Amino acid sequence: MEKQKKIEYAMFISWGIAVIATLGSLYFSEIRHYIPCSLCWIQRIFMYPMAITLAIATVKKDAKQAYYTLPISVIGLGFSTYHYMLEKIPALSQRAEACGIIPCNYAYINWFGFITIPFLAGLAFLLISLLMIWVIKLSKE
Repeated sequence: MEKQKKIEYAMFISWGIAVIATLGSLYFSEIRHYIPCSLCWIQRIFMYPMAITLAIATVKKDAKQAYYTLPISVIGLGFSTYHYMLEKIPALSQRAEACGIIPCNYAYINWFGFITIPFLAGLAFLLISLLMIWVIKLSKE
C-alpha cells in the first residue's frame, strides 16, 4: 500500500475514534443521564474539537493536521490518566471527593473491574496519539 493511502486511512481512523469518543460521552451524559465531573469536562474540551478538525483533515487529505492534533491528544491523555488514577488509586481517590458537584473518583461504569469512562477516553486519546505519530513519521519519509 502506498504511503499516501496509509496516511489517509490513519487520518480516517483517528477521526472515527474521535467521533466514537464524542458520541460515547454524549450517550453517557444525555441518554444515561450521568453528570460529568470537572475532569470529564476537561477531557471533552480536548476530544470534541478533534472530531471536527480530523474530519476536515481527512476530507482535505491534510497530513499536517497531525502536528496540531498530537499535542491536544497527548494533553487529553494526561488528563484521562490522572482521572483514572483518581478512580483506581485509593490514596489519590480520597483527595478527589471534593472535585465538584460530582466527585472525580466516582465511577459510573466499572466493566471487568478496570474499564471506566476515563479509561475509555484515555484509550481514545492514546490511539489517536499513536496514529498521529505514525502519520508524522510517514509524512517525513
